[in-house]
Amino acid sequence: MKLIFAIVNNDDSSIVTSKLTKNKINVTKIASTGGFLSAGNTTFLCGVEDDRVDEVISIIAQYSKKRVESIPTGFSSEIMPMAVGVQQIIVGGATIFVLGVERHERV
Repeated sequence: MKLIFAIVNNDDSSIVTSKLTKNKINVTKIASTGGFLSAGNTTFLCGVEDDRVDEVISIIAQYSKKRVESIPTGFSSEIMPMAVGVQQIIVGGATIFVLGVERHERV
């Protein structure tokens, strides 16, 4: 058995949850924050048999899309006017960890 931790952008959270549960994969969602922008994420925890790991990763990858987001760089104020630029960064996608489970019980 494996425990899959998947950190997904909040924008993709609902569709990932829907597709995992549709495929009869039990999932726990935890709200999380982090990354370059300290943006909202969802961390999924899925306990699955070894032969379903690739299926879970495939579903998460298919519905966790990377996209470009623009963020302002520099600052401007009346005291110190500066040029304010825009930097484009890639957000989204998923970070996935797969861990071996030594013991699993439902009580």
